[in-house]
Amino acid sequence: MTPIAKHRFAMYWASSCGGCDISVINLGEAILDFAEHFDIVFWPAVMDAKYADVEAMDDGSIDLTLFSGSIRTTENVRLARLLRQKSAVLVAFGSCATEGCIPGLANLTATDDLIATAFEGPSTDNPEHIRPKPNWASNGFELELPALLPIVNTLDQVVEVDYRVPGCPPETERIAEVVALVGAALDGKATLPPRGSVLGAGHSTVCDECRRERNVKRLERFSRIQALPPLQPDLCLLEQGLPCNGPATRDGCGAKCPSAGAPCIGCYGAADGVTDYGARLLSAFASVVDANEADDIDRILDGLPDPVGQFYRFSLAGSLLRAARTPRQQAALAGVAREVAQ
Repeated sequence: MTPIAKHRFAMYWASSCGGCDISVINLGEAILDFAEHFDIVFWPAVMDAKYADVEAMDDGSIDLTLFSGSIRTTENVRLARLLRQKSAVLVAFGSCATEGCIPGLANLTATDDLIATAFEGPSTDNPEHIRPKPNWASNGFELELPALLPIVNTLDQVVEVDYRVPGCPPETERIAEVVALVGAALDGKATLPPRGSVLGAGHSTVCDECRRERNVKRLERFSRIQALPPLQPDLCLLEQGLPCNGPATRDGCGAKCPSAGAPCIGCYGAADGVTDYGARLLSAFASVVDANEADDIDRILDGLPDPVGQFYRFSLAGSLLRAARTPRQQAALAGVAREVAQ
């Protein structure tokens, strides 16, 4: 019997926590379906592989690549372009790759200031004021290290992306659906959606998945959970004064956080038709504020102690804002745009 030819799979972990890789490894029994369809040709998190191995592959010879992590370093840019060249289907996998996620909040601060905090902080003993260098000569050899980019980028700001799978990390059961769909499509038994589509998620909002009771919302305050009376178990969290990002967040997670009494924080990104996640959420919050006078509105909104973290926790790098607009970072943004264009 002639063995069935398997498709070639790769996964790369850029600037992120590694949770996306763990979520794939955590497929459980579905890993058998994965093994039936794919041979792993490059996955640094689970196997020894060299960049030279990928460079030696034919262009387009990797059938499916899941690219997790944001683009923070020159090495990330190099691998993004290399894997785009070698992959038939390149998927921005997880919130870091699709939106920038938590690393994207670093765009509020200049890179030099971030490095200074890391190397000169109160818990750091660095009397010689050493800083990382991208090149270092030693014993006649030169060591090259990845350099930090001025700002964090999403994958599609660097290369063209075929599909996006949101989540921080994506839910394991949704990953299984994506792998099964792509495997079936490669076998000619299914059809992939149009290029640029979102896989492994819904098209509406977390509110539509949430089973909590919803009424007309008129809020007199926003508060942290520790400042509120005991929450009612079946009533919408936003109606109880707890900031919940469900009205702007794409469904697909099963509304696990609100079901457990914790507010949605937006890790599945913007729902269909939303250009800027933070702007949509700000609009949703403003629409339920029970005040008309400026002072009363300010008092209610002051209940949000971290507006950027509330509205752009996962999406700042992929938003219309992208970064703080100091003159220094405005110049950096222009430089990044030129680098990506090259």
